[in-house]
Amino acid sequence: MSNTAKNANTDANTPATNFIRNIIDADLAAGKHAQRRWSGRPGLAKQQLDGELDAAKIRTRFPPEPNGYLHFGHAKSICLNFGLARDYGGRCHLRFDDTNPEKEEKEYVDSIVDAVRWLGFSWDHGNENNLYYASNYFDWMVACAEYLIEAGLAYVDSQNAEEMRANRGTLTEVGKDSPFRSRTPEENLLLFRRMQSGEFADGAHILRAKIDMASPNINLRDPAIYRIRHATHHNTGDKWCVYPMYTFAHPIEDALENITHSICTLEFEDQRPFYDWLLDHLAAGGLLQRPVPQQIEFSRLNLTYVVLSKRKLIQLVEEKHVSGWDDPRMPTLVGARRRGYTPDGFHLFAERIGVSKADSLIDYALFEDCMREVLNETAERRVAVLDPLKLIIDNYPEGEREDCFAPNHPLKPELGKRAMPFGRELWIEREDFMETPSKGYHRLYPGNMARLRYGFVVKCVGCDKDADGKVVAVHCEYMPDSKSGTPGADNYKVKGNLHWVSAADAYPTEVRLYDRLFSNPAPGSGGRDFLDDLNPHSVERITAQLEPALKSAKPDERFQFERHGYFVADRIDSKDGAPVFNRTVTLKDSWGKTAK
Repeated sequence: MSNTAKNANTDANTPATNFIRNIIDADLAAGKHAQRRWSGRPGLAKQQLDGELDAAKIRTRFPPEPNGYLHFGHAKSICLNFGLARDYGGRCHLRFDDTNPEKEEKEYVDSIVDAVRWLGFSWDHGNENNLYYASNYFDWMVACAEYLIEAGLAYVDSQNAEEMRANRGTLTEVGKDSPFRSRTPEENLLLFRRMQSGEFADGAHILRAKIDMASPNINLRDPAIYRIRHATHHNTGDKWCVYPMYTFAHPIEDALENITHSICTLEFEDQRPFYDWLLDHLAAGGLLQRPVPQQIEFSRLNLTYVVLSKRKLIQLVEEKHVSGWDDPRMPTLVGARRRGYTPDGFHLFAERIGVSKADSLIDYALFEDCMREVLNETAERRVAVLDPLKLIIDNYPEGEREDCFAPNHPLKPELGKRAMPFGRELWIEREDFMETPSKGYHRLYPGNMARLRYGFVVKCVGCDKDADGKVVAVHCEYMPDSKSGTPGADNYKVKGNLHWVSAADAYPTEVRLYDRLFSNPAPGSGGRDFLDDLNPHSVERITAQLEPALKSAKPDERFQFERHGYFVADRIDSKDGAPVFNRTVTLKDSWGKTAK
């Protein structure tokens, strides 16, 4: 992590406190988890109790379902869970919650692994490789389900989905017991095993926990814990035709992995009573060791100008409003990487926004500011002319060239300087010339002098126009004794300072000027279709003239294009010796002023 990211707090070695850290501090002070044992791999209590005392002070986990690409909200969770484990001398597990055989793909598994690594985190610790798949626990989950059946705490329900829904009740009406709730444990166990053997069609039966159909918490009204699904699983193939529900599988996964603090977002708060009920009963039956994991909820990330709904992101991709999951305008981590956003920028952003129990809306400008702060420190400087206009220096000898020298980073002199070839014809920005200047304009216009940055002072003497009256070239004369870095440079006091590249040596290439994907801070608010809020100017493709040093840029290499913003060599479309560039973020927040 860069110094910028580390310095998000006054003392980089003292992370900002929050309610989660307070809980962990109290647990550690009380020695709550000090006697937990760990065999070196997940397992039931019998296996773990044969192991050593767990060397990890805490264990957290990041448990994505591999049914899509990770987005900015996941980055917040990754930084939180892996960061807590790092700070407290613990472990963070990467666990694929792959209990749904119909939506999960190996492609998503690979993308998630890459994203977590890209953010700078690892699940390896010494001899521990803490990358796990929930589907590898299916045997243990079935054992837990059968224990609940035998203990009279679960039953097979043969109602159809509509009947179950009708009998569940509402927030103001209690539910009704299923007519199959009184089945004996022996009947339920036989039926459940027949479900496992594939005797029944999808939906014919479902296994439910037996809790309380009159509970004010609807999630405790005999929740479903196992359903029949005749589908091939990406990891287990056709071994299973029953699969656990997420709310049943997740707490068991946590317990099997010795997780101490199971940190999730607020939408799971109502599920915590079932999480605790299930683990308490399984621990009482000797299947899981105590203390069982503790679920802690925090507010999810909500950003202006962004949608993080998986359904909406899929719609954007499938309807081709974007070029794919890695489109640099998408709030996915593959898109962020291609856009040029940095892992350190995400770390800094996560620290700046913190964690809380209260939902809040974060301004996208804060996210961009974090990226700017990191890039300002790390990105070397280069010169690019995005809207080229030819500049001809009439009194510079034809055919001659010389080098001017520019610092690679003004804040890091140790990075040295690079040569910029200078000649008779240059490219400058079109906005740097006005035939009839407006008030306060200090760049080139007939009779005015300005400095070519890192080069010479020039005086404008006129311009060439085409048949339509458009300026196609500007003519100047240069002052031979005015070269930057020489004693004569101080003889000229001018207000204008222009960026340029040598026309003979410039590297012309495609540059994509990316902006926010949506023009409304709350896409789809007020009952509108969120697609109506797409920003028609979210990308502009131009051919720019770049200084020749940029021709050797490697994919993912980031630069500040002086005056314009931060850019990255596209990791997909760049070729060796022929990079194309994406704008990551402008130098200043210009949204609502000049969006481009």
